[in-house]
Amino acid sequence: MINKRKPRHPGALIKRQYLEPLNMTITQLAENLGVSRKTLSEIINEQAGITPNMALRLASAFQTTPELWLNLQQKYDLWCAAQESEAWKDILPIDLHAC
Repeated sequence: MINKRKPRHPGALIKRQYLEPLNMTITQLAENLGVSRKTLSEIINEQAGITPNMALRLASAFQTTPELWLNLQQKYDLWCAAQESEAWKDILPIDLHAC
């Protein structure tokens, strides 16, 4: 079942929960994470997703787990995919006990 409300993109969470309260710039965080400013900016501005590598970096920096970041991204991606097309709703279940 797909949630009706759009999940928050992980980049928005980074901005609201970490950058703003810590009064930290994208450039400062990018340096801390060992990534380019452009890479982090694309995530913060919701134009790119969290990769497993970035999840490991964020988990180390913010003392969370990589799974947290990947789960947030997965929920966001699934919601977006469900909104792009409804063709998936027409797929009939396969009777796995018929074989």
